[in-house]
Amino acid sequence: MAQEQQPGRRTVLGAAVLSAAGAAALGPATAARAEEARGRGRELPVPLVVAHRGTSGYRPEHTLGSYQLALDMGADVIEQDLVPTKDGHLVCRHENDITATTDVADHAEFAGRKTTKTVDGVELTGWFTEDFTLAELRTLRAKERIPKQRQHNTLYDGRWQVPSFEDVLKWAEREGRRRGRPVWLHIETKHPTYFRKLGLGLEKPLARLLRQYGRHKAHSPNFVQSFEPSSIEKLGELVDCPGVVLLSTAGSRPWDFVEAGDPRTVKDLITPEGLKWISRFAAGIGPTLDLVIPRKADGSLGEPSTLVRDAHAAGLVLHPYTMRNENSFLPANFRRGTDPNAYGDAFGAFKAYLETGIDGIFSDNPDTALLAAAEFREKG
Repeated sequence: MAQEQQPGRRTVLGAAVLSAAGAAALGPATAARAEEARGRGRELPVPLVVAHRGTSGYRPEHTLGSYQLALDMGADVIEQDLVPTKDGHLVCRHENDITATTDVADHAEFAGRKTTKTVDGVELTGWFTEDFTLAELRTLRAKERIPKQRQHNTLYDGRWQVPSFEDVLKWAEREGRRRGRPVWLHIETKHPTYFRKLGLGLEKPLARLLRQYGRHKAHSPNFVQSFEPSSIEKLGELVDCPGVVLLSTAGSRPWDFVEAGDPRTVKDLITPEGLKWISRFAAGIGPTLDLVIPRKADGSLGEPSTLVRDAHAAGLVLHPYTMRNENSFLPANFRRGTDPNAYGDAFGAFKAYLETGIDGIFSDNPDTALLAAAEFREKG
C-alpha cells in the first residue's frame, strides 16, 4: 500500500498508487482511478500543501491578494470556496453570508438587503450573496473575517474586491503562463443542496467554467470538493476532475443526508464500508484533523485513528483540514505562552499530523506548512 512507500516518492494521489493485485481488489471503478492517479500526480509532492482560502493567516481570505501570496510562497494547491450570486455567477466566499468578510454594512444602498435566513439548519442574520448581482458585489471590498485574532490582517481591509471564480480562473491562466507551470486549485461547492432549492445550483455553472478554461479533465490541475457527497457525485457526471468528500466531526451529518433522510453520520462514512462507498465516486476525503488524531479531554493530541490506513486501503487520498499557527487553534500540547493569538509550536503539530501518512494538509499559513512538509519528506 502507498503508506508503506517513502513519502517523497508518492504521487499526489499517492495512496491510490497500488499494485495490480491491490487495484483489482478495489473493483474496476476505483482501480481505474488508481491507475489514472499513477501518472497524473508527478507534478505535485506528497504531502502537498493546500493554501486554505489562500493565505488567510496573512491576508483577508478569498481575495486575489490572498491567492497571489499563496502562489508566491510556493503553495502546491490553492483553495476556493464557491457560492452563487442572484444572477447565477459563482464568487469566492467561504460562506454566502458576507457580513463579516466584506464592507457591505457600510453601504447604505444595501441596508434593506439585511435579512434572516436558515442555511443548513442554522439561523443567520446578515447579507447574503444570493441577494446580490455580481455587479453589485463588485462594489464591495473584502475585509478580515476574524480581526480580533488576526489584527495585522486588517491592514489590508478594503484593498481587494470579492473575486468571481472566473476572475480566479483568468488569474490562474495568467500566472500559469508566466511561471511555465499550471496553478493547481482545490474548488469547494458550499451548501449545494440549499442553493439547488433556490434554483441556483452550483455544479452545472462550475462544470461550464471548468470546461471553458480546459480544467474539466482527469489530468487537469484541480480538485473539486464538497461536504455533501451528492455534490461530488453530480460533478462526477459533468467533469472528470478528481473529487474529494469533506468530512466534519464524527457525530455530524452531511446536509444532503439530512435533507434526504439518510441516517448516516460522518462516523459511519469513516468506517471501511463507508470509505469503500465514497471510493465509488470520489478520489479522496478531506477530514477534519480531529478525525486523523482525536484530541483528549484536555485538548491535547491522543493516538492516531485508523482513518489514514483505512482510507488508503479503499484507494482514497486524505487532504485533512485545517492547520493554523495560532495557539487558539493548536492542540493544547503545542501551545506556547498564554496569548491565544500568539504562535505556538506549529512545526511540532505539523510533524505529528504528517507522520500519520496523510497525503496533504490545508493550512492558513502555507509558508509554515511548506517548511514542515519539506522537512518531513527529507527525513522520509
